[in-house]
Amino acid sequence: MEKSWWKEAVVYQVYPRSFMDSDGDGIGDLNGILQKLDYLQELGVNVIWLSPVYQSPNDDNGYDISDYQSIMTEFGTLADFELLLRAVHERGMKIMMDLVVNHTSDEHSWFKESRSSKDDPKRDYYIWKPGNQGKEPNNWESVFKGSAWEYDEGTSEYYLHLFSKKQPDLNWENRKLREEIYSMMTWWLEKGVDGFRMDVINFISKDQSYSDGHIYHQKQYGDGSPYFMNGPRIHEFLQEINQQVLSRYDVMTVGEMPGVSTEEAQLYTGRNRDELHMVFQFEHMDLGGGPEGKWSDADWKLSDLKRILSKWQTGLEGNGWNSLYWNNHDQPRVVSRYGNDGRYRIESAKMLAACLHMLQGTPYIYQGEELGMTNVTFASIDEYRDIETLNSYDELVHFNGWSKERTMSAIHARSRDNARTPMQWNDSRNAGFTKGSPWIKVNPNFREIHAEKAYNDPDSIFHFYKRLISLRKEYEIIVYGRYELLLPDDERIFAYTRAFKKEKLLVLCNFKEEHAPFSLPSELLSHTATKLIGNYGQEGTGIALEPLCPYECRVYLLK
Repeated sequence: MEKSWWKEAVVYQVYPRSFMDSDGDGIGDLNGILQKLDYLQELGVNVIWLSPVYQSPNDDNGYDISDYQSIMTEFGTLADFELLLRAVHERGMKIMMDLVVNHTSDEHSWFKESRSSKDDPKRDYYIWKPGNQGKEPNNWESVFKGSAWEYDEGTSEYYLHLFSKKQPDLNWENRKLREEIYSMMTWWLEKGVDGFRMDVINFISKDQSYSDGHIYHQKQYGDGSPYFMNGPRIHEFLQEINQQVLSRYDVMTVGEMPGVSTEEAQLYTGRNRDELHMVFQFEHMDLGGGPEGKWSDADWKLSDLKRILSKWQTGLEGNGWNSLYWNNHDQPRVVSRYGNDGRYRIESAKMLAACLHMLQGTPYIYQGEELGMTNVTFASIDEYRDIETLNSYDELVHFNGWSKERTMSAIHARSRDNARTPMQWNDSRNAGFTKGSPWIKVNPNFREIHAEKAYNDPDSIFHFYKRLISLRKEYEIIVYGRYELLLPDDERIFAYTRAFKKEKLLVLCNFKEEHAPFSLPSELLSHTATKLIGNYGQEGTGIALEPLCPYECRVYLLK
């Protein structure tokens, strides 16, 4: 297997709006991140992924960009960014930018020109269509609910927006547009940024038929995803990005790709494909979704989670690379979802960390994950800020007929704002995030869960993450070892091995709050075993065969 720095890295995602506010306006900013670089360096991460910091009217918290080469006023200035970039590099770390090029803000100059006239040179930078018998061009539903088309009275046509109506989709069929995007990417790379996380990048190629999508049960609009996910020219476009821009720099790339399969991911990340290094897939995040998608609950089993993660581990082995994540700015907190955020919060947070970080791939930590931050249960929909959450509440209550209680329960479990409450730095007012009024309320449990307490406790979740990152730097097997699942049908224990050269890793993780007995293949018991890490004591030699404690994890090096 080819060795690369980005395979050996550990990435930490910063959501700037919620990370650290330096000027008291209630909004996190670049200088706030600068203040906390020593904390990130102490944790041991190599790469900081910044969610969008570009100029934006914030309809979708920065994922609606109005100027790719300016910094959002609330976050600071371009000079502040350059100072942050230098400080990161001085500490031996790197910065990966969020690249959002499926769409822009409707306040971007390109779109203002595009909508000004059907004859404007930039008209074709976006996707405009005439109506269909007085209705939208097709029946596609927006990811954020409602129609994916918005009527423009000025030119009597509709434009496509797969997300908010303030996020019009770019037309990648237009070569001049692509050249402008490549120029912008080069501008950032010349400044010294170290890579891109590419937002919904597998949406950029649309099937030019723009056919109606299937309408599922109790839906008002059709599912257009077969016509815009992994579209007909997507590999051509990504190879062009690589040839024109990425191949000229030693950078890291990851593409966010809803609806991608392992077979498609092999094409996106294959060694000789010249596209991307890895993808974010969502199969393990979609577990438990019902007829209304993530807002409705369906039964799921640990064996389902193991099957999905194992499929990705073996599917990309030797020809491709996995991204490893439990959390990001769009997902609920993992300790509340797959762990136990009550009695066993600390144990389950550590177990989930070990389970993920010992897989093959590049691990991503989302801010606060290393503290065991939990979901939030705001009492009123008025306390939420996320556009998807607000639109979904409206649809579930007023179109689907859900009770407000049922809807709020679903939002408590799955809202994106679970990840967006401010970072909990200490037990002072507003968790030390801001001296002003935070843009979204702080989780009330900040007096118990915060970075200062975790940093000062050698047995905390923070120090467990630090140890995991340290082990990754010490043992090549954690990065490059081959994966093999054990006990596939066990509904309590996720167990697997990694093999590299003459060594093996054995990873045992109990996902339940009761003791879990297990048996192992005799071949594994014949090895000399050293326990590398665990959440119920970390020392010892030999494989302990007594049942795993509630949410216990054990990682052994076998020789």
